Amino acid sequence: MSQTDTTEVDVQALEQEGEIAADYIEGLLDIGDYDGDIDMDVEGERAIVAVVGGSLDELVGKRGEVLEALQELTRLAVHRQTGNRTRLMLDIGGYRERRRAELTKLGTDVADEVKQGGEPKPLAPMTPFERKIVHDAVAAAGLRSESEGEEPERYVVVYPS
Repeated sequence: MSQTDTTEVDVQALEQEGEIAADYIEGLLDIGDYDGDIDMDVEGERAIVAVVGGSLDELVGKRGEVLEALQELTRLAVHRQTGNRTRLMLDIGGYRERRRAELTKLGTDVADEVKQGGEPKPLAPMTPFERKIVHDAVAAAGLRSESEGEEPERYVVVYPS
């Protein structure tokens, strides 16, 4: 089997994960009587399922806590049907995209601050998704960062070069 065939199989598997997840989320939306359209995509090595529509804030929750829980439940539903662990990402109402932009700016701003001040700077606790975005922004700015602490209080520290 060639490399291209392997990639196609992976994309098909990710598309299947997205379909299972979309069905699961659609069921939850129906139960909760929420209106929302579901978009599916494959980005890199993960399926992405997005729920778009009005009045979905309750499904995101404070700091994305409900969204994280729904994502874990959705991953479990996919795992039960496929037998495979999934890195599926769920977004509701564009929360993750907005958060990604905010955290990229935060990472860049803190990197600039650390470059000027020369002192390490710890940030507030974040989810793994949020920490990854900050680490990427800090690395793009040419500095080093590390995660410290224990979940759920794990946080990023930005270090001078």
